[in-house]
Amino acid sequence: MVKIKVLDDSITITGHANYDDFGKDIVCASVSSIAITTINAIKRFDKDNITYEEKDGYLNIKINKHGKEVDILITNMLDLFKELEIQYKNNIKII
Repeated sequence: MVKIKVLDDSITITGHANYDDFGKDIVCASVSSIAITTINAIKRFDKDNITYEEKDGYLNIKINKHGKEVDILITNMLDLFKELEIQYKNNIKII
């Protein structure tokens, strides 16, 4: 199961969805795409707004500077994760 832990200044994503075999898992691919697209968009405004660390089955996004654009993009990311959680409740959990 993918677990997404949300705090004021960080979001941590861990685990694997196990919806399908590695390389075919649409839930993992969706989570990754949403997170990386959000990271890239935030960094276009100011590369120092966030820092992140990623490795297999782990992504931590640290928000260094809140602002209108950053908060909108983070909210959008979390809304998309919530939609996934509704559709794939056995594979993704927001904490």
